[in-house]
Parts: sequence; structure tokens; C-alpha cells
Amino acid sequence: HVQLVESGGESVQAGGSLRLSCVASGATQDIGCMGWFRQAPGKEREGVASISSGSFTTYHADSVKGRFTISRDNAKNTLYLQMNSLKPEDTAMYYCAADPWVYGGRWFLKDEYNYWGQGTQVTVS
Repeated sequence: HVQLVESGGESVQAGGSLRLSCVASGATQDIGCMGWFRQAPGKEREGVASISSGSFTTYHADSVKGRFTISRDNAKNTLYLQMNSLKPEDTAMYYCAADPWVYGGRWFLKDEYNYWGQGTQVTVS
């Protein structure tokens, strides 16, 4: 089993930056693709970004392209999300997700990921 623990969420002003982290533990050999999702109150959980196991391929949602960057450090079993130029509409609970393998064209679908963290809250005002 894989455990994922997110951190780094907090309240910031619009235009500010945050870096989210997600540390994986347990059966980390089962981790291939990793991703970030977010869910605002009353809305569906949506894919923000995804990264392949060797960091060769990344995907970012159109709403965050140019502002957010996903990366990972496999030696530290850690996933990151650098968020710049934050907007109020970025306010949400951010979740880390992982799976042995996710087809690239389906990276943004939450059902493709078996492992999830508990989330970290980002509030932009």
C-alpha cells in the first residue's frame, strides 16, 4: 500500500506563490504516474497536473498553464507543485494522487489513480 501526505497549503494573496509537496511512503515501487488534483466547495475534483515516473512527460490543465509547474524527486519520493501568480479561483483543497500507470490521454481523470492523499488547503484572496 502507498501513503501520500501533502503539505504546503496556506492562505495567500492574489499574485502570490506557493509550493505544495507530497511525500510518498510504503510500497513506493508501485508508484509510476503522479498528479495533483483540486476540489473547490460544490465542485467536482479536477486534474491540475500530472507527471510520468521518470519526469519525461508532464501535463498541466489549461487553467494553470504558465503559472503552475509539476515536478518530482524520486530519490526523495516527493512530488511538488510550484504555483505562481495565484488567483482567487485557485482556492481549493489540493490532493496528491498516484498510480502504477496512467494513460497520458486520461491523466486528468480521478478514477485513473488508486492512491490519494488527504489534501492540503490553498486559499487565495
